Amino acid sequence: MFRTIIDAFKVKEIRNKILITLLLLFVYRVGCWIPCVGFDASVIFENSSGFGFFELMNMVSGGALANCSVLALGVSPYITASIVIQLLTVAIPALERLAKSGEDGRRKLNLYTRITALILALAQAIGIVVGYSEGMDYALTSAIPEWLVGCGAVIIMVAGSMFTVWIGERITDLGIGNGTSLLIFVGILSSAGTSVAAIISECFNDITYLWYLALFIVAIVIIFAFIVFMDNSEERVKVQYAKQIKGNKMYGGQSQHIPIKLNATGVMPIIFASALLTFPQLIISIFWPDSDAYAWYSEWMGTDSWLYIVLTALLILVFAFFYSKISFDPDDISKRLQQQGGFVTGIRPGKPTAEYLGRISGRLTFFGALMLAIIALIPSLAFKAIGDYAGAAILINAFSTTGLMIVVSVALELEKQLSAQMVIRNHKGFLS
Repeated sequence: MFRTIIDAFKVKEIRNKILITLLLLFVYRVGCWIPCVGFDASVIFENSSGFGFFELMNMVSGGALANCSVLALGVSPYITASIVIQLLTVAIPALERLAKSGEDGRRKLNLYTRITALILALAQAIGIVVGYSEGMDYALTSAIPEWLVGCGAVIIMVAGSMFTVWIGERITDLGIGNGTSLLIFVGILSSAGTSVAAIISECFNDITYLWYLALFIVAIVIIFAFIVFMDNSEERVKVQYAKQIKGNKMYGGQSQHIPIKLNATGVMPIIFASALLTFPQLIISIFWPDSDAYAWYSEWMGTDSWLYIVLTALLILVFAFFYSKISFDPDDISKRLQQQGGFVTGIRPGKPTAEYLGRISGRLTFFGALMLAIIALIPSLAFKAIGDYAGAAILINAFSTTGLMIVVSVALELEKQLSAQMVIRNHKGFLS
C-alpha cells in the first residue's frame, strides 16, 4: 500500500486529487474543534456508561461531539439516512424502480437521502439540546433568551452536518476514494490516536498502564490481520459461457467466476446491532437520566454485561443474513446467467443454479457472521477481563471493533482505487 501511495504521488493528476482530498479532510478536522455556542462540553458524557450510542457517534466524528463543535453530528445522520433509504428500496416498489432506472433514478434517491439526513440531523440536534439543556452555558449569552440560544445551537449543528456531507461529496467528485468513508476513517483514527496518547501519558504516572498499551498493540495486530483475512476471503463459483455464432463471428466459450465474499455485509450487522441495543439507552439518557429505568438499562444492558454480549452476537447473526439477502440475490444472478448463455459447471441453469448459489451464500454468510460476532465482542470481553480499572475506559474507546473494521475496509478500498487510477493512467500513456 505504501508503495502504491509513493507511485501515485509521482503522477501529477493523481497527486492533485490526493492533495485536494487532504485539504478537504484538513478543513473537516478544523471544524471538529470549532466550539458551538452555548455548550458545556463536560456535560455531554457525564451520564455515559460503557460504549454507547453517543460514544459511537463521538468516535466516528473524531471527538467532535465531545468537543461540542459545529460539526458535532458529523456524517452520522447521512449514514443513517442512507441505510434507511437502502432498506426502503427493498420494501417499496417505487423506490426499487428508481434504483434500477439508471443515473436519473440514483440522482432522485440521493435527493431523498439528503432530505432524510436533514430531518435526522434536526431530530438529533434537538435531542442533544433538550436532553443536555442543563449543561448549556448561558452566562456567555445572558442578553439572549435561552430558547433562542438553543435554536441557534440546533441550526449550527444541522448546518455543520450538511456541510460535512458536502465535504464528503466534494472528496468523492474531486479527490480519491469515497468521501463519506474517508471522513469516518479520519475521525476514527483521530479518536484512536487520542486514546493511545492518553494511555502513553498515563504510563508515566502508573507503570501498570504499560500492560494496557501492550495488550492494545497485540490485539490491534491480531484483529487487523483477522479483518484483512475476512475481507479478502471469497469462494469463486466457476461459470462457463456457451459458444454463440452471430454472423461470421463466434462469441462466448470462455470461463469466468462469480466471487462470493465471506464477509459481504461488511460492518453493517455490527452497526445495526449496536444501534438497536443502544438506542433505548440514548432515549432514556436524554429524557429520564435519573430514572430507575436508566440505572437498570446501564447495569444489565451495558457493554460490559453478559446479556449485552449474548444479544449482540444473536443480532449480528440475524442482521448478517438479512443484509446478505438484500445485497446478494441468487434468483437474479441465475436469471442473468441464463440470459447471457452462462451456466455454473455441473449445475443445470434456472432454479437449480439459484438454489446452489443460495446454499453457498448461506454457508459463507453463517461463517462470516460468526467471525464477525467474535471480533465484535472482543472489546466487551476485554473490558470484563481488565475490570474496573482507570485504563479500561481509555482502552475500550480505542478498542472498538466497529472502528477497526471501518478503518481496515476503507484503507483497503483506498489502495484499490489508487491502483486502479495508476492502471488507467498507464493504459492512457500506452495508447497515446
